[in-house]
Amino acid sequence: MSGGDDRRVLRVGTRGSTLATTQAGHVRDALIAAGYPAELVIVRTKGDVVMAPVERIGVGVFTLELRAALERGDCDVAVHSYKDLPTAPDPRFAPIAVPPRVDPSDVLVARDGLTLDTLPEGARVGTSAPRRRSQLAALRPDLDLYPLRGNIDTRMGYVDSGDLDAVVLAAAGLDRTGIGERATQRFGVADMLPAPAQGALAVECRADDEEAVTALTTVDHLPSRVRVAAERRLLADLEAGCTAPVGARAELADGELTLYAVAAAHDGTTVLRAEGSTRTGEHSDGPVAAADALGRRLAADLLERGARDLMAAEPPADDRAPLVPRESTTAPPTVAEPGGPGAEPDPAAEPGPPDG
Repeated sequence: MSGGDDRRVLRVGTRGSTLATTQAGHVRDALIAAGYPAELVIVRTKGDVVMAPVERIGVGVFTLELRAALERGDCDVAVHSYKDLPTAPDPRFAPIAVPPRVDPSDVLVARDGLTLDTLPEGARVGTSAPRRRSQLAALRPDLDLYPLRGNIDTRMGYVDSGDLDAVVLAAAGLDRTGIGERATQRFGVADMLPAPAQGALAVECRADDEEAVTALTTVDHLPSRVRVAAERRLLADLEAGCTAPVGARAELADGELTLYAVAAAHDGTTVLRAEGSTRTGEHSDGPVAAADALGRRLAADLLERGARDLMAAEPPADDRAPLVPRESTTAPPTVAEPGGPGAEPDPAAEPGPPDG
């Protein structure tokens, strides 16, 4: 490796779940392939031991402590699911690198190979994401939408055990862990839009770490960054948090960027959609600026049609106790309640967060 003998080993910080370490492992391997020695460092976050619904504790618990570890120097690089990061830039860190994005779709994992159309009336479908719940409620208002947390195996275990008829997950989480075939349906843009930046990783380092800054340029993928830029600008201009009922998906083909967006009432009774395109090569400041402008344009359209009122409404309360899956083929791990016996869970038994 060119100059590799005198390069320090870059410590890649990640949460300890199977999904998180798999994602970070891809980044580590890409850095090594580019000539930068690297290793994984596990960082435990509050979100790994608190079983409250994500919309109550906030997705920030999964990134705040990882960023704090990066700032302290406990690691040199941090890998996040991009959709979990705040939209405002953080001056402590260098501009984010975006590796090649995987499928951003949401998927259905259902018993007996069922799809959303073929699920029986009143079927129990698990998901806690307000964005997913609102779009599901619009498509199938008869469904019993059940609040859900847990790692991927735990969530699918509720289907295997018969506690639920189906769960909705991110395709990225299944694909990255090699179980994409478990999906019985992948949702297209006409059915369900994913969270902005879903399927993308955000890789960052300290702004004053010149070697790490240079290293991260080798894992950045411009087409993925352009797509994410449009989706994240839309989210920022809507002033919506990452748990708001807002979905977005950008597609880039032959220099044309198309952005699809949705803002919905929590109960699915009102769904606002927007769609727009731009030629990325025609913007004087480059493709990322073109994506940013497209995101702004669609956000303005949604706001003019009342998106802010939809997002401001309180979600319906659902205080049902978390499911305890019975014996299942995926053997989901058990996570103790915080403070109880075994409150330090196996990192692979992560209780959350959003799944990719």
